[in-house]
Amino acid sequence: MPIAGNMLSATTESVDPNTSGWAAKLNCTISKGTGGRNGDGTLRLSSLAAGEMQARTVASYPVEAGVEYEAFSDASGVTVPDRIGIQWLTAANAEISISWSLTTLTASSSWHRIAVADLAPAGAVAARVIVSAMTPAGSGVISHFENVYFGLPLRTTGNLLAFNTESMERDLSGWAVEANCSIARQVPMVQFAVGFYLGGGHMLAATVTANGDAAVRVAEKPAATAGVEYVAYAYLTPPTSGSTVWVELRFYDAADVQLQATRANLAAPGTGVYRQKVSAPAPTSTAYAVLAAGITSGTAAQVFRVDGAVIMPAPKFREGSVVPYADGSFERDTAGWTVISGVAALARLTPWGTDFLDSSYAMTVTSSTATTSVVRSAVFPIGDAAGLAFTAEYGMKVVSGGFNLTRTIRWYDASGTFLSASSSSSAAVPSPNWWLLSSQFIAPASAARAAIEWTLAATSPSSVLRVDRVALWQSLPITEVTKSDSSAYVTLTLRELTVDSTITVWRIGAGGSRSFVRGVNGLIEGEPVLSDVLVIEDYEAPLGQSVSYYAEARNSSNVVISTRVSASVTLAPGNVQYGWLKDPGNPLRNLRVMIAKGPDWQRAVTQTVHRVRGAKMPVILTDVRGGLEGDLVVYTQDDTERTRLHWLLDPNSVLLWQAAPGFGVDDMYVSVGQVSETRGGGVATDPFRTWTLPLTEVAQPTTVGVASSAGRTGYDVLAENATGFTVLTRYATGEDLLFGRRQV
Repeated sequence: MPIAGNMLSATTESVDPNTSGWAAKLNCTISKGTGGRNGDGTLRLSSLAAGEMQARTVASYPVEAGVEYEAFSDASGVTVPDRIGIQWLTAANAEISISWSLTTLTASSSWHRIAVADLAPAGAVAARVIVSAMTPAGSGVISHFENVYFGLPLRTTGNLLAFNTESMERDLSGWAVEANCSIARQVPMVQFAVGFYLGGGHMLAATVTANGDAAVRVAEKPAATAGVEYVAYAYLTPPTSGSTVWVELRFYDAADVQLQATRANLAAPGTGVYRQKVSAPAPTSTAYAVLAAGITSGTAAQVFRVDGAVIMPAPKFREGSVVPYADGSFERDTAGWTVISGVAALARLTPWGTDFLDSSYAMTVTSSTATTSVVRSAVFPIGDAAGLAFTAEYGMKVVSGGFNLTRTIRWYDASGTFLSASSSSSAAVPSPNWWLLSSQFIAPASAARAAIEWTLAATSPSSVLRVDRVALWQSLPITEVTKSDSSAYVTLTLRELTVDSTITVWRIGAGGSRSFVRGVNGLIEGEPVLSDVLVIEDYEAPLGQSVSYYAEARNSSNVVISTRVSASVTLAPGNVQYGWLKDPGNPLRNLRVMIAKGPDWQRAVTQTVHRVRGAKMPVILTDVRGGLEGDLVVYTQDDTERTRLHWLLDPNSVLLWQAAPGFGVDDMYVSVGQVSETRGGGVATDPFRTWTLPLTEVAQPTTVGVASSAGRTGYDVLAENATGFTVLTRYATGEDLLFGRRQV
């Protein structure tokens, strides 16, 4: 799948099926190589003589001076290191300058990421991407490039830090030395997954000055809110497998006084690149948050590296879970979990990446004897919960021996006084592999807090259990459907989905007919599940007809793992004199209009009549008959409706026309031709207008996604724009700001 937001064509990006998007620029010939990851094709550069060789994109791409752009590529070269650049051009296609990345530390035959970012200089109106292999010793030296991107920077959605602080692709202005080190940028040869675009390229390299602790920190101060739980992480490269490198999340008040610091050490299995997370709730009086990274007891001249720095609100494993991220994911330690009784021992599973359901670590529960132990979480606030159902869920994996598990939720009042406990019967933890286990209980009167408790009876000595992804939340319907008659759409909510599965959603209509439902990427057919909750606003549901929804989830082996069926719902059509004109991709534009006259339909056909000499009957060659064509006449009754109809028609998108049952017209997708808007012939101030909309029936658009913020928040706007004036210049409308559609 092409890289989202890439200005380059799919052929230029992947070098499939050919090299037509590329041209030799310096000291090389180009050809199509093989062995790529984003498709098999690669851009193969072969040197003509000693010296640097370069290739560039054939096309140039529009840019705006002062706006930051990013370019990256995957590269592979046995003999020489490589780099990437952005060539800035004037309106006359003359070169202004080239923004180069640093050169990789060495050559590498393994695919590795090279990247660069910079602000377009004054006078720049276009740009090209240049890839370079540095100074071959002679002719016939070969380097490969593919998976190439150019466009606006790709950054972690929700990150409070600016793109350059996260990625270091432009410079190190977002970072500062805190203690005992010097910093520079380097490009080590790191291979990330082909579809992961938020890491690789430049990394911050901190060189320890003298034996002892050393640290760096972000220089910016993103705003944070007291009471909100945040997670911070970065990719770390330790100098040795025994080095203790760490990330730290700090909170400060408005007077720049540090209120709290929470550190997580990386349990590194080697000297590669490893993501380490840390999380904590912001304390009272918090004004901003800071991420720091460092090494404990470093040796002079040792180098540790940092990349992909992020601070963001902590995720939840289930919608509404009250379990803090630290207590559910064990990325730092075992958090608030304790052994109440018995011989069990708790620990964070190390080293990094050994086994997990979330991120990089899990908690281990080890029982040295075949006895019973009780393990309990911290106490979590659940609000006024009396009479409400709550679900506790956790991933468990038996590594050795076995356990019989009794699942319990302990209830407390607002002051922390224990009220009662709700328990299940004892049952064996299933084996092998990871299992998501859950239990549901009703909170008693006065319940305002709760804790999760497990009674674990080991069935043999040296029994070991791993735990991850712990959540506790108020139980809500896993499939829920509601409607909005005034806006003519149905909301389908699917909860407790399995992340990393795929899902397909159908609308079930009259007679059992099925049609795919539209999501943010088009019709939802095999879409990846990125969250345990999926909320779909179906603006294409018919009026006045009962519909329900069917969803089917599949795992990575394409095996169905769950199905959902919703209740039925019917959108009230309202006054039959009105109908809806809807833009499937931009439902904000949808408009209900008064119908003056329905179309008199025609159906065009292409045919040729051959009159055979001496024969009575002609020979007719014909194609299939086309869809419906006709003029829909509607009224707008005031200036607001008139403006809204213009707004709907301006993009000239395919529209959905829906009329009430009994109007004699099925829902249809239409293209609107040349529009006429006429006055009623009365007084000049009469706001009524009569519109004639020439409609041509077309096929349903399948790849058009519903415009959505897709997780975009005010934090992203703050991180991407230095001032309010920047926002005004980058976004033409409030809608563009909401959807992140920057002007180029």
